[in-house]
Amino acid sequence: MTRVPLIDRAATTPERKELLDSIHGAFGVTPNMFRAVANSPAALKSLWGSFGALGGGVLGARLAEQIAVAVADRNGCEYCLAAHTMLGKNAGATAEQMRAAQNAESTDPKVRVALQFAARVVDTRGRVSDADVKTVRDAGYGDEQIVEIIAHVALNLFTNYVNNALAVELDFPATRLRNAA
Repeated sequence: MTRVPLIDRAATTPERKELLDSIHGAFGVTPNMFRAVANSPAALKSLWGSFGALGGGVLGARLAEQIAVAVADRNGCEYCLAAHTMLGKNAGATAEQMRAAQNAESTDPKVRVALQFAARVVDTRGRVSDADVKTVRDAGYGDEQIVEIIAHVALNLFTNYVNNALAVELDFPATRLRNAA
């Protein structure tokens, strides 16, 4: 059971309602994670703003979702793994591509380097080496893309921690974790 109330967008403050209505419009539903985060309008505004900003970034939706599942699997976040697996499929990834992404793997060498870099950022708590950055750069990623990979990791760390710490109830089809620490 979720450790905080799930805010009902029909019975809340105008500020929360406006944000939750926007989220509902984007997804067609209001996912439990956003309803939990809505306990803090500031956190919800930050979270939703980050999704919007990174959604307009240079990495593309499919790679962003693959990064999200790699991070979720490492952090043992069943909620994010389930949500981003579904969103990845909606962005054109196959089920096999999303399973591979859980292990920071891909048959596409450039995608594999990005996923392995994202996993390295998680595993080292951001303390990657010069060689790690060189590897991602040598794969064809520029500074803008490298910073966005890190931004996606950071956003997903926040959502993983919210879902894990608050035991947010799953409202997406479950996906099996593979590498949780």
